[in-house]
Amino acid sequence: MIAGKTLQEWHDEFPITKELAALKETFWLNDRLGECEEVLRHSAVTMEDIQDAARRLERFAPYIERVFPETQQHGGIIESPVIALTEMKRYLAKEMSQEVKGQVLLKCDSHLPISGSIKARGGIYEVLALAEDIALKSGRLSLGDNYAKLADDEFKSLFERYSIAVGSTGNLGLSIGIMGAKLGFKTTVHMSADAKQWKKAMLRSKGVTVKEYADDYSKAVEAGRKEAQGDPMCHFVDDENSLSLFLGYTVAALRLKKQFEARGVVVDKAHPLFVYLPCGVGGGPGGVLFGLKSVFGENAHCFFAEPTHSPCMLLGLATGYHDRVCVQDFGIDNKTDADGLAVGRASSFVGKTIEHLISGSYTLTDDSMYRYLAALVDLENIELEPSALAGFRGVSLLEGSENGKCYASAHGITSMENATHLVWATGGNMVPGDVREAYYAKGKGLLLADETGG
Repeated sequence: MIAGKTLQEWHDEFPITKELAALKETFWLNDRLGECEEVLRHSAVTMEDIQDAARRLERFAPYIERVFPETQQHGGIIESPVIALTEMKRYLAKEMSQEVKGQVLLKCDSHLPISGSIKARGGIYEVLALAEDIALKSGRLSLGDNYAKLADDEFKSLFERYSIAVGSTGNLGLSIGIMGAKLGFKTTVHMSADAKQWKKAMLRSKGVTVKEYADDYSKAVEAGRKEAQGDPMCHFVDDENSLSLFLGYTVAALRLKKQFEARGVVVDKAHPLFVYLPCGVGGGPGGVLFGLKSVFGENAHCFFAEPTHSPCMLLGLATGYHDRVCVQDFGIDNKTDADGLAVGRASSFVGKTIEHLISGSYTLTDDSMYRYLAALVDLENIELEPSALAGFRGVSLLEGSENGKCYASAHGITSMENATHLVWATGGNMVPGDVREAYYAKGKGLLLADETGG
């Protein structure tokens, strides 16, 4: 029995579960999508919350600039560029055997300073918020101070009294570990079996304690939570339920609005924005989605992308059961090379927060991600990790599939000529050279086999 139903009852009530269990690439449209303004009005998270998070990051900019020289060019603001993909657009057109009408842009969170992934937004923000709270309560810091002083020895001595724990498949652990250790916190990252060894090695090189588990992400989170509960001086970063993490991600939308204005990208009814976000437990993409809907409203159409072997958020959203079901309940093994997306059970907090805001979700195979990976290197000279490629399939689905065309029609989008497709690249810049070469070789091999019919 799964949450009180037999497997057959699940398949009968929610036919999509049979598709997911068969590991088919699936495109789901959200039939519970609500009126954006109304949904936001009843949300516990507000635009003021997002703006408050943005102000906190601005207060920390002098500190970030001082301790991470790579951020000096942007004054200590951790942000990534938006770039146009003209050659990749042609590749996607070939894939779908028709012209891609809208422009295709890449949001390069893969190249965010400090930890090289989207997790640099939420993970680093939560650590900074914790540090600010401790420093303010100690009386050594005031809101009007220059936060560069937080790099002084007196603050490191203060933060050394506290510890941070987090469970991670990889990238969240990197962001928490690097930032926590830099401030002086005793930091422990509980890593699942899916996490890449190079990520564990990098954390250890920064002075972070890494604990490894043979099980998946959920077990690593459970272990981290248990450890923190026994230590009143330990802060647990809860990727499944943290409002602080979520708010850190939402700030991306405020920054993106300014980037679009600088590029002349218009977002309105006649110029719809389609955003494709790789999704694991849901915190990163959920926070970004919430921010985008808060900033761009009905004109932002957001879709999650997941591996066929780890479709936890699609499963939770499509059934409405959220964290009460996991992919393993349906015989799905949660084994994927897209380690950042290797999550079997979705965040209930995120699922319930965005269930009436998300436009849809889709799954794709690891091989599909590898093909996009190699093509992006060949055509645009951009290197990402496999999970960061998941967003590319969305362009083909929205412009080239019947489901996509039905979605556009239902939302009064009569032409894609003025549409913007934004693929969110979630990680890859810190991948070691030999690992990048192996990723590329696998993707290139698949592309060559396609060409030769092998």
